[in-house]
Amino acid sequence: MSGPRASIYYWKCDRPAAFHGVFRSPEITDPNLLPQLTALLATALGETVKLTPAGGKGNHHTFLLDHAGERHFVRVEDGPEGDGHLDMESRILGEVANAGVSAPRVLFTDASRKQVPFAVQVIEYFDCPDLNSVYQQGGLRLTEVATEIGRNIARWQNVPVSGFGPFDPLRTNSTGRLTGYHDSYAAYFWLHQDRHLALLSANGLISEVEADQISQLIKIKSALLDLEDSVLVHKDLALWNIMGTSDGIRAFIDWDDAIAGDPLDDLSLLGCFYSAEVVQAALEGYASERPLPPGHLRRFWLHLLRNMIVKAVIRCGAGYFEASKNGAFLMGSGQDGPAFKAFTRERLMSAYRGLGEDRELAHL
Repeated sequence: MSGPRASIYYWKCDRPAAFHGVFRSPEITDPNLLPQLTALLATALGETVKLTPAGGKGNHHTFLLDHAGERHFVRVEDGPEGDGHLDMESRILGEVANAGVSAPRVLFTDASRKQVPFAVQVIEYFDCPDLNSVYQQGGLRLTEVATEIGRNIARWQNVPVSGFGPFDPLRTNSTGRLTGYHDSYAAYFWLHQDRHLALLSANGLISEVEADQISQLIKIKSALLDLEDSVLVHKDLALWNIMGTSDGIRAFIDWDDAIAGDPLDDLSLLGCFYSAEVVQAALEGYASERPLPPGHLRRFWLHLLRNMIVKAVIRCGAGYFEASKNGAFLMGSGQDGPAFKAFTRERLMSAYRGLGEDRELAHL
């Protein structure tokens, strides 16, 4: 295997330049980026373009592009790894749309780094907020939206995929379908787990004893990793990656972390943030489109545990548990850093108990 994503579980914390972009501020942005980007897009699109910073919260530079009387959204990946995954994400967006899921149209992608020293993607702009903003303002009927999210998860699982883990551009081009780097799900699932747990222990979120207990429990439940086939997994599913209004969903965005994986993975991601009632509504929406797999509740707890480990690593690394840090878009109403740390620990340990004690969803 080769490529920056061949040996990572989750890009934001496992990439060689871990947490690149998380601490981004205007004063450390390359001053050449905007002129180079403007020139590239003017040449590619054939007309004058206007770019303004969009203030994205993720690990990409983001801009609004005004061109030929229309507005588009621009993402720039400038990490030192030379990652070209925006090309793959553009392909995923097309596959997702073909499966009947609303996703941004791709207008332009250049991940070659031949003309500029960064990768660029231009996609459809949606003149609406993300659903997290609507939710925080009290304008979202969350259980109703969760049902629709579940239906869409089931739909994008109809996208043909092979292999496991992040998608390999060489194998994808060879097979003609989205194909992961790994030949078994376990080979992907175990990547960096011991390092992640050690980091959480070193940061005081869990004890060394708890880290060992979590590791041993996952080993005991490892038969759940014996997947014959994989499905498309968004892998960063949350309300801030869904555009829409109080009336409903407009589009699912940010497929940068998508993998070939387990059917319960995306459903478990909802459990990282929301209540058992919300997750149950999503499960019911999913089941209205596609049968839930055997042992779905055990698979839910297993993936909730793995995803909470990763999210806790990112939150530790980004400093979101410090009282002075602002990770407000991730936090519940009224939460500060220490309260967010307590919530993260409790949700992680809830997943551990759910998996170990074969609990019902109501114990979330």
